[in-house]
Amino acid sequence: MSRLGTLGGRLYRGEVSIDFVGRQKLWYMISGAIVLISLGALLVRGLHYSVDFQGGSIYKFTTSAGVHLTQTDVANTAVSGGSPTSVIVEQVGKSGWNVQTPALGGPTQLKILAALAKEAHLPKGQVSLTSVGPSWGSQISGKALEALIAFLIVIVLYLSVAFEWRMAVSALIALAHDIMITVGVYALTGFEVSPATVIGLLTILGYSLYDTVVVFDKVRENTAGLLATRRTRYSEAANLALNQTLVRSINTSLIALLPVVSILAISVSLLGNGELKDLSLVLFVGMLSGTYSSICIATPVLADLKERQSEFKQLTKQIAQRASSTKRQTKVAVAGAAAKAAGGSAQTGGGVAVDEDVPPDESVVAAEEEVSSATVVAGRVPSTSQGRAAAQVRTTAGPRQQPRRTTSAQRKKRK
Repeated sequence: MSRLGTLGGRLYRGEVSIDFVGRQKLWYMISGAIVLISLGALLVRGLHYSVDFQGGSIYKFTTSAGVHLTQTDVANTAVSGGSPTSVIVEQVGKSGWNVQTPALGGPTQLKILAALAKEAHLPKGQVSLTSVGPSWGSQISGKALEALIAFLIVIVLYLSVAFEWRMAVSALIALAHDIMITVGVYALTGFEVSPATVIGLLTILGYSLYDTVVVFDKVRENTAGLLATRRTRYSEAANLALNQTLVRSINTSLIALLPVVSILAISVSLLGNGELKDLSLVLFVGMLSGTYSSICIATPVLADLKERQSEFKQLTKQIAQRASSTKRQTKVAVAGAAAKAAGGSAQTGGGVAVDEDVPPDESVVAAEEEVSSATVVAGRVPSTSQGRAAAQVRTTAGPRQQPRRTTSAQRKKRK
């Protein structure tokens, strides 16, 4: 099995660990920078609301074959018909056109419709007109705000009852983080905010919360007996829970993002502005942000809140003292072993210990053999100490001499 296939099991067993909680300052800095950029874009550029929120008129028509128009031609035609210069023209596919103007009176609307039909060489009946009043947008905004407040209240109550209030606070911080990033992306890119955008925003809040609750459930399981065993800090147990659910979170996000990306690509390239593009865009941005916040924001914030409690402060202090004591005992044991080894060497008379298991040098063996053969011829058997001494003399005098080679003339003379 490949390493990638076994990564999930290794993360779950703790064999491989990514320190997400220990790097919370890095995540806070990254998220803080993104939120500041989003807030600046929102204050400077603002949001571009669709006609459903601000009111206006929408003209739609499709040109026949052989009629070629440009966005400039269509915009100039609408302005000449009585529309202000703030007209929005979008081409849908090869021959479809959408023209959006501010809210206008009935005669002006009909005049613009007739001008567009003439420019496109179409009868008036083939140019559709849709008018939306500003009150419709205000009603949608109010309902969306009410739904968001109700959603947050229910989430706080559920997390407080099922888990604890610190987890509810951490989840709300992650949700606010996701909302701010999504709104900032819309402000930076200038995409329209439509009713479908509001629906998608509520959807991604539920998705982000789902991923966070899964991680929190594993955190609760890992931290259930910390105060009883007193072996691991809360941050370490929470980080283990993150690693154990990391592969699951990534796989879930990828599987959910694939169809969203496909819908977004098709709607942008083929369908133009519409409810489908608005919904898929907010889902894409929100899912990415939700996956990041559930891993790098929610759990680190929870660990910070928990370790501010007195019992977990005491637990962290005890673990640090135990680690320091263990380190000190290890140093003392190493020093004692070194002193004992030094004392054993001194008892041997200050000599150098020789390891009998190490094979002797070849030159030493050769020297001993030469001394042994010479003394046997003389009728004496050399002692081991004499052989060793001779070997030392041989090795200190220089390298062993090689036997002389006889030439061919010398070999003939011997024969």
